[in-house]
Amino acid sequence: MAGYAQKTPATTTPQLAPKRQLTALRITQAPKLDGVLDEAVWREAPLANKFTQYRPNPGLPEQHPTEVRVLYDDVALYIGAVMHDVSPDSVFRELSQRDDMGNTDFFAVFFDTYHDKLNGYGFFVTSGGVQLDARYSPAGGEDMAWNAVWESRTALHGTDWVAELRIPYSAIRFSAAPEQVWGFNCMRRRRSTNQDFLWNETKPEVDGFVNQWGELSGLRDIKPPLRLSLTPYVSSYLNHYPYQEQGVRNTSTSFNGGADLKWGINESFTLDATLVPDFGQVQSDNQVLNLSPFEVQYQENRQFFTEGTELFNKGNLFYSRRVGAQPIGFAEAENQLQPGEKVVANPGVTRLLNATKVSGRTSKGLGVGLFNALSNNVYATLRDSAGAERKVLTQPFANYNIFVLDQSLKNNSYVSLINTNVTRTGGTYDANVTGGLVRIANKKNSYAVDGQVVYSRRRGQVFNSEAPIDDQNGYKYLLGFGKISGNFTWKVKHGIESNSYNPNDLGILFGNNNITQSIDISYNKYKPFWKVNNLYTYYGVSQSLLYKPTRYQNVTAYAGGNTTFTKSFLNVGTDLDYSPASHDFYEPRTSPLGRYYVRVPANFGAAAFASSDYRKKLAYDVTLRGRWHANDGDRTGRTGYDVSLSPRYRVSNQLTFRYDLSWGVRRNQIGYGGALNKDEPLDVEFMDAPLLGRRRVVTVTNTLSGSYTFNNRMSFTIRTRHYVSSVRYRDFFSLGPDGQETPAAYRRNRDTSFNAFNVDAVFAWWFAPGSQMSIVWKNAGSSFLEANEATPLYFNNLNNTMNTPHNNSLSIKVLYYLDYLVLKRVLPGAKG
Repeated sequence: MAGYAQKTPATTTPQLAPKRQLTALRITQAPKLDGVLDEAVWREAPLANKFTQYRPNPGLPEQHPTEVRVLYDDVALYIGAVMHDVSPDSVFRELSQRDDMGNTDFFAVFFDTYHDKLNGYGFFVTSGGVQLDARYSPAGGEDMAWNAVWESRTALHGTDWVAELRIPYSAIRFSAAPEQVWGFNCMRRRRSTNQDFLWNETKPEVDGFVNQWGELSGLRDIKPPLRLSLTPYVSSYLNHYPYQEQGVRNTSTSFNGGADLKWGINESFTLDATLVPDFGQVQSDNQVLNLSPFEVQYQENRQFFTEGTELFNKGNLFYSRRVGAQPIGFAEAENQLQPGEKVVANPGVTRLLNATKVSGRTSKGLGVGLFNALSNNVYATLRDSAGAERKVLTQPFANYNIFVLDQSLKNNSYVSLINTNVTRTGGTYDANVTGGLVRIANKKNSYAVDGQVVYSRRRGQVFNSEAPIDDQNGYKYLLGFGKISGNFTWKVKHGIESNSYNPNDLGILFGNNNITQSIDISYNKYKPFWKVNNLYTYYGVSQSLLYKPTRYQNVTAYAGGNTTFTKSFLNVGTDLDYSPASHDFYEPRTSPLGRYYVRVPANFGAAAFASSDYRKKLAYDVTLRGRWHANDGDRTGRTGYDVSLSPRYRVSNQLTFRYDLSWGVRRNQIGYGGALNKDEPLDVEFMDAPLLGRRRVVTVTNTLSGSYTFNNRMSFTIRTRHYVSSVRYRDFFSLGPDGQETPAAYRRNRDTSFNAFNVDAVFAWWFAPGSQMSIVWKNAGSSFLEANEATPLYFNNLNNTMNTPHNNSLSIKVLYYLDYLVLKRVLPGAKG
């Protein structure tokens, strides 16, 4: 969204703007939350005004004043803001879902409650009344996935619009000190002119965001409340899949119940737990045909794993999709079949029993995080010809743990310790990863050194095997130093991942056994010049070696930049890179690495992209990419092209449509030809060496989405995606050591086509603070066609997709937020 917490690559070392001060006013009677600041206390409170522009022209004073006041009592903070403008039409008011900014003005308030200048909270409300909230940290940047329960009202009064916020103390964490000073800032977006303003000037060339906030004082005798809430849920599913098999029902139903619990253990730490969670309504994954030697990394859509996880993401050692992932023995179910048996059920996900997070930060700046999740045994069901069934274990009971210590230091610095652990029952293996991180910046916040050391340890045997697990001990380290603030910045990095380093039981790593080093340079202009608002550029070179044995892999030089034109707000950019001939040790899929590699000839890549002004009803994003490889003997004509186009049309402030089209082609690509089977006659004579194929790959993705927002609490969205990727092989090669390729008279048809189709339709209604009802319809179907059945023709694939059996799911889920403090006030006999 705003991206202000992200580290901005930044002439001379810039100085922080002076810290502005605002005093909050204590009150005895809470104002009415109605978007009308007519109570006398609002006139008595000190005023925060004279905002400074952040973009597009940093440092200029605002022309249309913003006025902000802060009140507080024993239970909450109250923020009243008046945004003056020239006319009602100049206030953009598009409606959107919660946590979706849309094409609208907004007001935001930020708090650094421990004043450590690293971590903070942000509360946003649009002129249409839509709420957004965020956490800020060095690890997570601006984490818009974090959600809190708070209240707000907005109103349009003549040429002004007003935002009134009530933020209960239960939504944030702070110390119990009798008198406190918090980091504080306010922000206003004026969408009609694409301008952002902040109360305490924030300089884009200075590294960091929270460290540039002002201060809020006058907070006396406020006590962290008992933060205790329960959000029970009930859900029901109706599923239909046309099995068309005797004895198998096409329709099934299920009913679920569980709860989310939040408990403030003390003033600093909070426990979050989800009991018998239900993630069936999350958006469908974007399935793809994976021709690479590495797994596909899917986006995390489950709220429990996206909210408040900034501590657990330190060091990038936690890939939350591992929790509740596909069972480790999922692919082994077929190998357990006896004569006459078939697999009739093989769950593709692991159902969680519960998951718990404990996290917080002390007044001394020490952040502590504990994560634990439990998953039960998972079984595949096998059935013989007589109808008898038996179950085979595909995933043993597992316990997932993460422990984090993160100490904030002066000058935007920190030191951290992270440990991840996976323990499984039965005859398989356990995994443990421990890492340390450090970042030290100088007093001027102009230079910084950062480092990371990680050790991975695995013990036990391969699942369903007596063979001991390999890569039992491994390590990784990374060291960097650079200039972090100013228009001109740079950084040098060096790192090693040993050949046995493996964090993948709870993290994700695409390939180990690497030595890497790089130099990155940026030069940015943040103020308008010529006909543009800004200019961001980058340059660099990187090199990679295989760690064991030490062998050359690749060298890449790259450069690029982007800018926004002043009048049209058209954003354009380009990316360029060049690599001389390199060696790909991963594509042959052989172990250990080092003997076999695929030659990659010198190649040049170029991309250009443009995004139009999103304020207009019709806007678009377009990207063009190309890659050209040098000839390598008789390997000629290797090219790749990609085109993506994303127009969007805003019918009204409530109705919006978007269409995404992407098309890509790879011509004469050299890649792994597929696993060979000793039981396949056409494979037998080629078993002695990896098989490579020269192929043409065409991939097309169409995604159409629309949303209608009834009001700031109720919306309907629908998203339809069709993906097709087809592969046609031209010829094959046997790969020898050191990249030698020998033409192979391989006759087995390896052509493939993969199709995936999904519909996600969601009606969501926030009927009370923190409480929601959602009705979701999902339609999903996919097909994987091989050999003669595969076709490169798009409409043939589309027709096949439509005629493939689809799974349809209709579900309803209701969750209700129960706050102990609210219940205490309304229950009969309750005091206070």
